Amino acid sequence: MKFHVFPRGPLCSLRRALMLWLVPLFLLVGAASAAFSYWSYSRMVAAFMDDQMEQLAQALATHPDQMAPPPQSTERVHKWGAYVTQVFRPDGRMVASSWPDLRMGMIPGEGFHDVSYDGRQWRVFVTPAVSPGGHTVQVLQSGQFRSHVAAERAGSAVAPILILLPLSMLVLWGLARSISRALLDIGREAADQDEHSIAELSIDRVPLEIRPLVASFNSLLGRLRDAFQQQRRFVSDAAHELRTPITAIGLQLENLRGDCCSGESAERFAQLETGVKRAQRLVDQLLKMSRHEAAAAEGPAPVDLQAQLHESMNTLIALADQRNIDLGLVGPPEPPAAPVTLRCAPGDLRSLLDNLIENALRYTPEGGVVDVRLIDDGGRPAVEVVDTGPGIPPDLLPRVFDRFFRVPGNGTSGSGLGLAIAQSAAKRCGLRLTLRNREDRSGLIARVEPAY
Repeated sequence: MKFHVFPRGPLCSLRRALMLWLVPLFLLVGAASAAFSYWSYSRMVAAFMDDQMEQLAQALATHPDQMAPPPQSTERVHKWGAYVTQVFRPDGRMVASSWPDLRMGMIPGEGFHDVSYDGRQWRVFVTPAVSPGGHTVQVLQSGQFRSHVAAERAGSAVAPILILLPLSMLVLWGLARSISRALLDIGREAADQDEHSIAELSIDRVPLEIRPLVASFNSLLGRLRDAFQQQRRFVSDAAHELRTPITAIGLQLENLRGDCCSGESAERFAQLETGVKRAQRLVDQLLKMSRHEAAAAEGPAPVDLQAQLHESMNTLIALADQRNIDLGLVGPPEPPAAPVTLRCAPGDLRSLLDNLIENALRYTPEGGVVDVRLIDDGGRPAVEVVDTGPGIPPDLLPRVFDRFFRVPGNGTSGSGLGLAIAQSAAKRCGLRLTLRNREDRSGLIARVEPAY
């Protein structure tokens, strides 16, 4: 069974995994240090005080003239650890005591003993009589005092560790957060890539352990960049190769129009001519798409929206005159004090507006009206292209942005690429393109506004 460091669910996080594994380890180390310090200081204190007890007992036993020990108080015995000395006759009767309140009798046996008396623990050392018939000396010390001293010394030793533990956990949390943020920055940089601006991810300040992952991302991005370039090159080359023979076929059809007979042959000739014109339109749109995708690599720059609208309308005014369509620009009631600018690739904005206006002109019947409106929506600029065409069935509105999709039954030749190109250009500009049918009459409203 494979062992996983990261748990499942919400806890599957680098930061949480570090805290989950290291914090208990820190706490365990702290507890073990405290226990070891208490054990070692307990032995040290016991050895030191036992030695003092033994020396005191032997001194009293070898100097009979000092058998009357100085008196002690309860506070000195329990709080300060003063030694209690007792002197016994050979028959076990006490003859002297430094603390008479302690009525513990003589402990049988020589050496050290741990005794519980009157609910308290005592450390006792018993020395035998120096001569036959001599006195026995017994020295006692509070076991509670010894434990207190050992705990105090151990606490002093462990205090720096206890202070460093939360500080270490705080540093660990901040370090894990910084690592997580660095990984998020790498992911965000990778997510910002698109087919027109694929660049390698920076490995500056990237940890050595993560560099292979970033290098694999860069390798994948490089292959994607090459694939997109090959795709654009294929579309451009195919459109260029198809343009010449299709144009030649169109010229031959123009030459044959005068020689074509009437009736069924003329009807078939018209169908053939319509198909050739549609193929020409498709090739032109493919060429336009490849040019605009190449221009999208220019990078964003401030673009005057109103100036671009005038340029796009001037480019398409000939098509409007040819179809007898009233094409006009409608601005806000009060002209803006400063030019309305958008930061995007100029080629993308031009492609977006050209395709929307051209699409409206082609689908509006002759004699209709196409209005291009520049709107100030609460400080946010917006553009609406309003036509008087047939509109789009509501159930087909979500599909009109698909490449090569054409609304059936509208009787207008087209390639089905115009709105797809416009949608792609809008996304690259950070704009949102929406379509809706007019409510006052038949027609379509294409609205472009900032996506944020």
